[in-house]
Amino acid sequence: MCLAVPAKVIEVNGHLATVDIIGNTRSIGISLTPEVQPGDYVLVHAGFSIQVIDEEEAHATLALLEEMADLEDGLTRGESNA
Repeated sequence: MCLAVPAKVIEVNGHLATVDIIGNTRSIGISLTPEVQPGDYVLVHAGFSIQVIDEEEAHATLALLEEMADLEDGLTRGESNA
């Protein structure tokens, strides 16, 4: 199973971009999505943007990832209390 994470493009410099992923910045390759501009949202997988997505889709996906993390935290707390 592969997971791509939404990120907001902050800066574009050639074939690289600086993106914000849940408050963390990192440099990614944009050779698969050369049309990206600062302010765009992309899906990032293995250090590369693989698709440009709209802001609404990005926020919806991030909300689902946060919900999954919250569920995992709850399960972990439940297991440690057993």
